[in-house]
Amino acid sequence: MASIFSKIISGEAPAFKVAENENFLAFLDIFPLAKGHVLVIPKKETNYLFDINSDEYLELWKFAQQIAKAMDKVIDCKRIGVAVIGLEVPHAHIHLVPLNNVSDINFERPKLSFSEEEMDAVAQKIGKAL
Repeated sequence: MASIFSKIISGEAPAFKVAENENFLAFLDIFPLAKGHVLVIPKKETNYLFDINSDEYLELWKFAQQIAKAMDKVIDCKRIGVAVIGLEVPHAHIHLVPLNNVSDINFERPKLSFSEEEMDAVAQKIGKAL
């Protein structure tokens, strides 16, 4: 079930990492809905979020909460929205999206594009806020 996320975890594919521990990884979405859109994933390959065992599932959400709180500190937005879609990449993941309006988390909207420098700066800013 190897996916692009597996390649990011192994270091085979690049990513703008925000935070990482033994079991989880947070990095910027390269097709973001908003500046600072983060993906939070378990390092263990699991296709469907609700197939993760209960303890790991709770730990994943705790890790996502830490990232969201850091995002809140450094990104100018009203809230950090959460979405779990799971159709685009066969690896469980949580979207953390900076929101100012409900429409900011509409996945049918055109995706944004930022320079590598902007992406790196945002990733580092969030990481430092942890």
